[in-house]
Amino acid sequence: MSRRRVVVTGLGTVNPLGLNVADTWKNAQAGTSGVKRISRFDPSDFKAQIAAEVTEFDPEQYMPTKESRRLDRNAQLFWAAADQAMTDSGLSYDEDDPEALRAGVACGSGIGGIITFQDEVGVLLDRGPSRVSPLAITKIISNMAGGVASIQFNLFGPNICTVTACAASANAIGDAAEIIRRDDADVMLAGGTEAGIVELSLASFASARALSTRNDEPAAASRPFDADRDGFVMGEGAAVLILEERERAIARGATIYGEVLGYGMSADGYHITMPRPGGAGAARAMQHALRDAGLEPAAIDYINAHGTSTPANDSTETAAIKAAFGEDAKNIPVSSTKSMTGHLLGGAGALEALLCILAIRDGVLPPTINYETPDPECDLDYVPNEARDSDISFVMSNSFGFGGHNVALVFGGV
Repeated sequence: MSRRRVVVTGLGTVNPLGLNVADTWKNAQAGTSGVKRISRFDPSDFKAQIAAEVTEFDPEQYMPTKESRRLDRNAQLFWAAADQAMTDSGLSYDEDDPEALRAGVACGSGIGGIITFQDEVGVLLDRGPSRVSPLAITKIISNMAGGVASIQFNLFGPNICTVTACAASANAIGDAAEIIRRDDADVMLAGGTEAGIVELSLASFASARALSTRNDEPAAASRPFDADRDGFVMGEGAAVLILEERERAIARGATIYGEVLGYGMSADGYHITMPRPGGAGAARAMQHALRDAGLEPAAIDYINAHGTSTPANDSTETAAIKAAFGEDAKNIPVSSTKSMTGHLLGGAGALEALLCILAIRDGVLPPTINYETPDPECDLDYVPNEARDSDISFVMSNSFGFGGHNVALVFGGV
C-alpha cells in the first residue's frame, strides 16, 4: 500500500511582520525588521531591551470578549492564526459533521502561558492565595491553545501538543503529517504559538547571555551568520498550516500550496542549551528528513535555517548543513528569516514552514538581513540582505530546541 500524501491547503499567521499571511510575506520579501524597543513594559533595567512584538493585534477581531479574557495571549494568537488558516482552506465543520471526527489539531509551544504564570505568581505573593484566578491553570498550560482551536472549529480527531522548546511547532507539523499518513485523520490544523515577551523570560535569557544587547539599533540586532552577531532577539506570534490528505484535497477542489515530503528528528544528547559541536545531531535530522522525502541532497533548492543569531548556533548549524549535504552545501541558498521576525521560540518552526511554502509558490528566497561582516566559520550562501528570485521545487526548514531537540522538515511544490 502506498503512503498517503499530505498537502498544505490553508495558511494563517499573526507575527511581528504582519497580522496576516499577505502582509507577512510582503514584508519578508522586502527585508523588513519587526524588532523594536519593547513597548509592553519598561525594559530600562534589563540588559536586553528589544524584541519583535506583535503590535496592533486585537483578539476580539477573532473571538468574543468573554473568550479572550479566558485565554492567555499565547492561545489568543493561535486562535487568530487558526481562524485565518481555516478560512483560507475553505474547510468548516458543524458539531455533528462526521468528517469532524477525522480532523484534528497539533500545536507546538515552548513555554505556554507564561504571561499568566508571571501575573498570577505576583497575585499570589502580593494578595494571597484566595485571589489567584480559577482560570490560572487553564491559561498557563501549553496544550490549551490547541484545545480551544478544537473547540472553536469542531475538530474532534487527534489533538496533540508538542513542547520541545524551539523545535515545538516543527514537531507539531511533522507529527500531524504522520497522523494523516497513517490514516488516523484526513485533516490536521498544525502549527505553533508563543507569547513569551515578559520580564521573567527576558531576564532569564539575558542572564544566560543568549540575547542581543544591541539596544540602540533594534532593527540591526538580529544578524544570523554575521561575524558581529551577539545573541537572538525574542519574538512572539503564531502560524498555522492546514494539512490534508492529497486525494481528498484534490477531490474537493482545494487550493494546494505544497506538500509535506519529509520529517526528520534527532537528539544531540549533549547539553541543556548548547548544540553539540560539529552539528552531528542536527545533521542527522536533516539526513532523516531527506530519506523520508526520498530525495538526494542535491535536490534541495533552499534551506530556511534555524539561524538564531547566537554565536554557537549559527556556526554549528553551518557545520551541520555541510555534514548533511556534503559538497552540495555550497550550492544551496540558506537564509534565516529570524533576522526579520526575531525568534518565536516554540512558534518559530511553524512560521518558517509557512514562509517556505510561500517561497516555493512564488519562487522567491527571503533574505537574511543585517548580514554585513562574513564569519569564516559561516561560509555558505546566506541570501544576504535582499530577497532573490529562484526556481524552487524542494525546501528544507530546520528547527533546534534547548535540550538538544533537532527537527528538519522538507516541503515540495505542486
